[in-house]
Amino acid sequence: VQLQAFGGGLVQAGDSLRLSCVGSGFMFGSVGMGWFRQAPGKERDVVAGINWKGDSTYYADSVKGRFTISRDNAKNTVYLQMNNLKLEDTAVYYCAVRWKSGLGRDRAAYDYWGQGTLVTVSS
Repeated sequence: VQLQAFGGGLVQAGDSLRLSCVGSGFMFGSVGMGWFRQAPGKERDVVAGINWKGDSTYYADSVKGRFTISRDNAKNTVYLQMNNLKLEDTAVYYCAVRWKSGLGRDRAAYDYWGQGTLVTVSS
């Protein structure tokens, strides 16, 4: 199983960024996917989740209305579109998979995380 996230970088507050995560080694189109983030000194928290089909999503309150999770099962890829970025969005972002078709709303719902990609938001 591999999850490779990319697309992070240094941006200014108010900017947009899109993260991508490519999965391999499992039936990508049959399982729920999610994005997490971990800021320095803090726990890894769920940001967004999406079901196998892409028609059901979940967002943490802190990102609702600004972030959008989506997936392209033909490309084995899940995306996180981040708009109106804030300083507090600075973190390492990870994608995760759960061995169930539905979406997950917390860390316990996921089974495997890939390596992260760093997002730094400056003022």
